[in-house]
Amino acid sequence: MYSDEVALAVRNLYVLVLKKKEVTASDATGDCTGYSLTIKRNYESYTQKLKDGAKEGNGNGGPREANKDQRRRLLAYTFGLMDLKTRMYLAHGSSLKPEKEAFDRAMEMLPGIDVALSSVRLDRYYSYPTYVDAFGASTVYVIPKKNSTLNGSQKWKDTMKEFVRDTVSYLEQYHKRSNSESGFSQDKKMLGWTVAQRREDRIGCALFSIGLWHNLAS
Repeated sequence: MYSDEVALAVRNLYVLVLKKKEVTASDATGDCTGYSLTIKRNYESYTQKLKDGAKEGNGNGGPREANKDQRRRLLAYTFGLMDLKTRMYLAHGSSLKPEKEAFDRAMEMLPGIDVALSSVRLDRYYSYPTYVDAFGASTVYVIPKKNSTLNGSQKWKDTMKEFVRDTVSYLEQYHKRSNSESGFSQDKKMLGWTVAQRREDRIGCALFSIGLWHNLAS
């Protein structure tokens, strides 16, 4: 999505800011949000699809499906992993595809930040063994879905058992996740809800820059 040089430069800036704030260990929270893209960027790509769909109107690429596809693609997703004490982002990832790719890119960035994660809070979207396991030895707080089972790693089993064993204390920790939502709200009030870029690499850089501005203002 963006060049290796840009990704390295942004990661280095994150490291410098976090070191200046002396963030070496963290209880964190992670979540994903969407930013609107300018209509101008998408107009040429999707206008013809909408016209073609309107002509067919048969449920196979018809206007409803085309409009749904356009709305989905008018969003850029960004995942931020935030330190609860300083409210600074530890890692950041973005994507024009749904949340998982933004999460994966943030996780690729995390090892170079040199901050030890003690615990992480994630919303129900990430309530799967694969996401819990991604954080290694860190304690992960997620709310199990209705169809959740104990199938998965030992860490997943321990997480589910802890939820049942001491639900009140577990939920007290989990609900600190609201800091992610308030952080995103702060970012959008400060810098807006729209990314005014057309190229995919520049969209990624713009979203990274929002995270950096957030850290500098924290």
